[in-house]
Amino acid sequence: MIRGVAEVPVFQLFSLLCLFKLSSKAMGAKASTSSLPVLKEAPQPEVKFTDEELRARLSSDQFAVTQQGATERAFSGQFYKNSDDGNYHCVVCNDLLFSSDKKYDSGSGWPSFSDVVAQNRIVLIEDGAMGMKRVEARCKKCGSHLGHVFDDGPSPTQQRYCINSASLKFKKSGDESETTAPELATSTATAPNPEL
Repeated sequence: MIRGVAEVPVFQLFSLLCLFKLSSKAMGAKASTSSLPVLKEAPQPEVKFTDEELRARLSSDQFAVTQQGATERAFSGQFYKNSDDGNYHCVVCNDLLFSSDKKYDSGSGWPSFSDVVAQNRIVLIEDGAMGMKRVEARCKKCGSHLGHVFDDGPSPTQQRYCINSASLKFKKSGDESETTAPELATSTATAPNPEL
């Protein structure tokens, strides 16, 4: 569940401490200048789901992240340390978004990718929340919030798609089964985070 307003400043302090642990390159992170256009407003998604349907099939963390723009705590997501070969799909619509060959450890506490599987899978939107200029990444097909994009990633893209595990499901290479980020014993989703 999303934490109460009184707890948000503590989480923001924790996020700032996490930022200080990043490399000096990451400390200079700025909003993305990806080759994808950054839109002022989100376009209409290709597919729509009712809140009732999504609440029935998503965990509370998954719903909070994908539908309400919440953020899971740094270093808490199921896929942060996942090193298996495979593909990452949107937990809401199952669209293929990222491949494990573009995943890397950014030290940020969230799964990070240097690129998407195809430019038409993600939309980037200006995000001025919390008094910061950032670029939000959303699933193009269903409009679900995924995370944010920064220009401090590895070559050749220089991009860091900083994505919530709760917005993803993982399909191992050669295995048709999938892994979704399960609901944790206590919810880790909070109000939007300036880093993600």
